[in-house]
Amino acid sequence: MPLSSHIEELKKKHLTLSQQVEVAQRAPGTPDAEISEMKKQKLRLKEEIERLSSELV
Repeated sequence: MPLSSHIEELKKKHLTLSQQVEVAQRAPGTPDAEISEMKKQKLRLKEEIERLSSELV
């Protein structure tokens, strides 16, 4: 898979995770630890996207 395609896949995962975080934050029964873990995953994806994007330049 070309690097640009991989980055696009990571961006899609990041967007999906963002949407899941929003839904979880609105749901009263969602544990804070679960939301926190999703946010950490989002951050790791963002960092990976940035790292790979810098390699393209």
